[in-house]
Order: sequence, then structure tokens, then C-alpha cells
Amino acid sequence: MNESHDYAPDTQAVHAGIDHYEFGPVVPPIYQVSTFAFEHADHGAALFANRQPGYIYSRMGNPTVEALEKSIATLEGGYAALACASGMAAIHTALSAFLQAGDHIVCGDALYGPTCTLVETVFAKYGVESTFVDTDDLDAVRAALRPNTKVVYVETPGNPTLVLTDLEAITKLAHEHGAVVICDNTFMSPVLQQPFRYGVDVVVHSLTKALNGHADVIGGAVVVRDEAHYRPMRKILNHLGGVLPPFESFLVHRGIKTLPLRIERQCTNGLQVAEFLELCPAVAWVRYPYLPSHPQYELARRQMRGGGPVISFELRGGIEAGKNMMSHVRLCALAVSLGGVESLIQHPASMTHASMGADARQRAHITDGLVRLSVGIENVQDVINDLKLALSHVTRLAPDVTCEECRRNPAISHQARSNGCQHAV
Repeated sequence: MNESHDYAPDTQAVHAGIDHYEFGPVVPPIYQVSTFAFEHADHGAALFANRQPGYIYSRMGNPTVEALEKSIATLEGGYAALACASGMAAIHTALSAFLQAGDHIVCGDALYGPTCTLVETVFAKYGVESTFVDTDDLDAVRAALRPNTKVVYVETPGNPTLVLTDLEAITKLAHEHGAVVICDNTFMSPVLQQPFRYGVDVVVHSLTKALNGHADVIGGAVVVRDEAHYRPMRKILNHLGGVLPPFESFLVHRGIKTLPLRIERQCTNGLQVAEFLELCPAVAWVRYPYLPSHPQYELARRQMRGGGPVISFELRGGIEAGKNMMSHVRLCALAVSLGGVESLIQHPASMTHASMGADARQRAHITDGLVRLSVGIENVQDVINDLKLALSHVTRLAPDVTCEECRRNPAISHQARSNGCQHAV
């Protein structure tokens, strides 16, 4: 159902999903309607029986929504996509297609928090068992698989630790045991990673993040590799009702047109910011997939086309250091989400994951000083200067703005320590 893959991804981002419309608009019109009239009774019967294409009711299909779905499927290299009301609606739809009472699911232990909650509470209530493991450890995944395992669910890079999963290896292992693999590709977007290339069966996205990119839409998507998975999943989405409305679909489709440009800038900015953070004495370690110090750097280079917008780093000083830094950022917005044009920063231990408690955070590898930063498309020097100022409050060393050399080149901070410069952060 998806469109031609003959064009380059940046060309596909501009043109995929667009059809011919009345009066010749170059972008899909917003079909802000709930229901569609039939030409006659036989026409309506044919539509309900799927004997001819057309539209019945916007929960079941809409031209504006369909344009977005075709665009996403084309970019991912999948058969078809389903646009959902949120990322969680997409995940719920995908899991519902494969799980029922008595089944078992293996999940990565570095997942978006609400995904874990959905599996451990809602699906558990309906008799679905779950096991959470480090999906970077194939032996651990192998040990977790059972005869009733129907799904292996991964998120790579993982949230918020940026641990990677070898998609080719884990897919081969899951398929040997008769399980399907669902991959959350939100952090990378199809511009940087295409899980279908490695055998993955289903891809899910939060459209709220990079694909829309402008912090003004909540949405999600499920992409399937073949028709066998598409038909039952479409029925499930129609009955769950978590569909994306036409106006939001229009906005996301518009955002996708600039996705490759935004991602390119975010990758360039992300690497420079990560390199800066590695030189800061207030920072114990930095995780960024395209940083050579990342433990899975070689896998990142093999599986991904860039490092993406997200950086995780550990502050010396734990929770108080994290809270201190959050109180002193100015350009970076203190907010959750990621992948947008603006830089966003958050401290999981005191914010998004505080309710988990220290023991649960430790099991999920979410340390007290962990900070997650999503780098936007701003001037990278402005982002670095903002972080430098905030980090100066963590180290109790205020930057001297009169030192032109340190202010102009943050990398000098590492060298300056050996020269007695007190401006280093």
C-alpha cells in the first residue's frame, strides 16, 4: 500500500502520501468531516464489504489521515501505517493485535514508562504475563522466552538510558521461537533507523516527537511490514477508537516535510553538545549513540544513520545536582518530550520517574544524577552556553564572561583546568 521507494528519503518526506485532489491542491486538504454520504445503497454496501475503495466514517478512514499514513509507511519502508490518537494509543493497538489471555510478552527494561505500566497493569489484568530484561543481552532474552511468548517488544535507543538493541539479532531469536517483534522507533525516526530492514514485524511511533517536531500535536502511528498484520490491526484500531483526527493528521504531515532537515541539524548539534558535556567535570559520563565512548558505538554506526537528538548524562551530586541544574537552564525548556525544534531538558529522578522510588529506578538503570536532554535546531553555541551556565551552578564555579577564549570555545574548559583557569565548568 505504500508508495514508491525510488526516491531519496528527503524527497519522500516532501511528496509521499500526496494524491490528486479536486481543484489541484499541492497538499492534502483537511477533510474535517465525521461521515461520508453514499451515492446509493449498493455503493454503501460495497464500501462496507471492502469491495471498492472509499470512505464511510472518519473513525474508519479519512483522506487527510490516509495521506499521513501513506507518508509514514513510505518513510519506514513498510506495507501500511495506522495513525493513532497518541503514541500510547499506537502501542495499545499494536499489543492488542497479538496478545490475549494466557500469552506472554518479553519487554526491554529500558522503555518509555507508560509502556511498562500498560503491560504490567492493563494487560496483566487481562491475563497477559510479562518479563522485562536487558534486550542488549541476548542470553537474557533467550532465557526469558517461553512457549507462550507471542511478542518481543523493544525500544532502541532505550528511554532514557540510550542503551541499544541489536535489531537483527533479537529479531532472529524471536522468530525462531515464533514471536513477533515490535520496535518503538520514536527516538530515531525513519530518517535515522528503519527497523524493517532487520526483520522487525511492527514499528510504533509517537508522532508527538520528531515526526511532527513542533510541540503542537499529540499523535501516534503503527507501521506493519505486510498485509497479514495490517487487516486485523486496522479492525482493532477501528474498535478501540484511538484514531488521529484529520486536523492533527494535517499538521503531522506538514511537519514530516521538514523532518530530514531537522534531524540533520539535531544530529550535528547533538554530537557537539555531547562532546562538550564529556569535558565537564560536573558530568560523570555521557551517553550519545554516535559518541565513540558509547559502549555500543559500533552497533550504532551499523544500525543507525546518525545519533539523533537525545543525550543522557550523569551529574556528579545525584538528585540535588539534577534539581540544581534544572533550576538554572534558560534557553533549554524544562519540559518532557523530545525530537522537536526546541531543546528540552528534564531530570527523571526528581520529575518523570520520581514516583517509581529509588529501588525501582535503580533496576531500570535510572540513576539519581541522570539528565535527559533533547537537542533542538537552535544555534548550537547558544545551547552549549546555556548548559555551561547551568552546570556552573552545579560545580559552584560561576563562568567568567570576560574570558573571551573560554566563552567562545567551550572545549577550552578541559584544557584550562591544567592552566589554572577558574572559568572551566
